Amino acid sequence: MRQTPEKPKGGTALAMHFNLRHRSGQPVSPQTAHKWLSGRTIPTPDKLQTLAEWFGVDLHWLHYGPSPGVPSRGIPKPVVRGEKYQPSPEIIELATKIDSMSPHDRYLLQEIVTKFYGDDSHK
Repeated sequence: MRQTPEKPKGGTALAMHFNLRHRSGQPVSPQTAHKWLSGRTIPTPDKLQTLAEWFGVDLHWLHYGPSPGVPSRGIPKPVVRGEKYQPSPEIIELATKIDSMSPHDRYLLQEIVTKFYGDDSHK
């Protein structure tokens, strides 16, 4: 019986998919992608641009987050965990974009969000 190789996960998968999209400059290694996911390093500006284009978000927002007290263009303010709220049109649009991603890309995005926002799966 032939075994199929496992799909790469985490930094390996992020590096592989990122490098398919990043056309300028050096590719990233799985170790570099893992450092991004773990928050130990921040991607360089050219790589942030590729990530922003890949995930369809604003470059400034991706790098710095929303400006305090100033409404961001289409980026709603963060919601307190567990708080019930009415989804804005921007949230619905973002959810639609996420839903249209391949399962693997959704997994990668979930990994990135988990690194920045935390993991509630243990609750």
